[in-house]
Amino acid sequence: MAILYQHKIEEQLRFIGKKTNRPFISWSGEMDRVDPVYFFALGQACSFRERFYWSDRANETVYVGLGCTYSIETEEKEQRFHSVETQWKRWMEEIASYHNGTDATPILFGGFSFDPHKPKTDKWRAFPHAKMVVPTVLLSLKNKKATLTVTVPSECHEEVIEKIGMLMRLLSQEQRQPTSSLPKLVKYEEIQKEEWIHAVEKTIGNIRKGKLDKVVLAREARLSFADTIDPSAVLWRLREQQPFSYLFAFEQEGQCFIGASPEQLVKKEGDACYSVCLAGSIRRGKTFQEDEQLGQWLMHDEKNLREHQFVVQMIKEAIEAVCEHVDMPASPQLLKLQHIQHLYTPVIGEKCHAASVLSIVEQMHPTPALGGTPREKAMKEIREIEPLDRGWYAAPIGWMDAEGNGEFAVAIRSGLLSGKEAFIFAGCGVVGDSDPISEYEETKVKFTPMLSALGVERNE
Repeated sequence: MAILYQHKIEEQLRFIGKKTNRPFISWSGEMDRVDPVYFFALGQACSFRERFYWSDRANETVYVGLGCTYSIETEEKEQRFHSVETQWKRWMEEIASYHNGTDATPILFGGFSFDPHKPKTDKWRAFPHAKMVVPTVLLSLKNKKATLTVTVPSECHEEVIEKIGMLMRLLSQEQRQPTSSLPKLVKYEEIQKEEWIHAVEKTIGNIRKGKLDKVVLAREARLSFADTIDPSAVLWRLREQQPFSYLFAFEQEGQCFIGASPEQLVKKEGDACYSVCLAGSIRRGKTFQEDEQLGQWLMHDEKNLREHQFVVQMIKEAIEAVCEHVDMPASPQLLKLQHIQHLYTPVIGEKCHAASVLSIVEQMHPTPALGGTPREKAMKEIREIEPLDRGWYAAPIGWMDAEGNGEFAVAIRSGLLSGKEAFIFAGCGVVGDSDPISEYEETKVKFTPMLSALGVERNE
């Protein structure tokens, strides 16, 4: 079966290549369902240097990309979203597609840095201010169907065919969990802990002086392991442990940015768009009764409700700017995840006239849940006092199709894997009545999903 499918792909690509004068060709066809994390893991065995993984919170849309046929990359600071959108539209005119009875087309996947004006460190060397890619091989799982899309240059794809052949042969074998186990933790280090607490104290003072309303401050921890960390094993654990989160991984140049985010930034689907207001949090209880008490406290805590309202107001205004009608509940709900619970308000926009999902992302990032308010003053405060290069942490990550539809999540509950090291990130909203130690403890709770995915217990 694998050999027949390989030959079918090869024949179709050659046929399309002879019939077109366009520089790129794309073929899509249905295939047997496959575990997407297993598919991601096979990318390494087949010598694909770039890999990505994306699944939405309901696990209804899953994309896995192997290799890179086309990349849009920029270090621009002001027009990066517009630049990506423009180049994507231009490239779509250069491709000849054969769908073979499916509606699948190439997609663009990637993300952005949180703040292009923040000095960049070598830690994020593989992640520019904007990078989105068209994968060579794309597995799409939607509506209970699996589709394979292969996109290559029209005159040069022999090496790719060989890789696809190997991929098909491996897929015909028994599927199993990634065999590599997670290495032993050697060292755990909270980076610049005291500097971060001091930054929180200073920000509280500035807020009380009336200079700002809210600032989100993030910090990081570094974990050193006895051996190289396998992103597939981490991704497998994230899927098992965080079933109601967005899962994402973007691997390139030996580094992998990976996480399980509860927070949608925006989704555009035709003339409808969707977003989520997520701000205000507390840990889960050890018993049902304690969990209910913590949730009720969160629902009535003035500090958290005020923090949440900042986000609600901003997202409501952003969606109203591109939609004729906006629907949202009057008060927040509780979103309960494995380690933490949040105040949560869903937003639906109807009759959306935005050109693409990226144009909405540009207007919404960063929300007060990740930056603060007023936006520009909060961003300036973060640049000046936060002892961290966030890189892609807390920034938009997601996908867009040829029609401008797509979905982006906010890349929180995430980490950067780099050889034997992992950097994990967490932030919290600071307002006038914040307590620095309480905020520090909140970030420790937010570290938990990535620690657990890395096989590390908090008491270690």
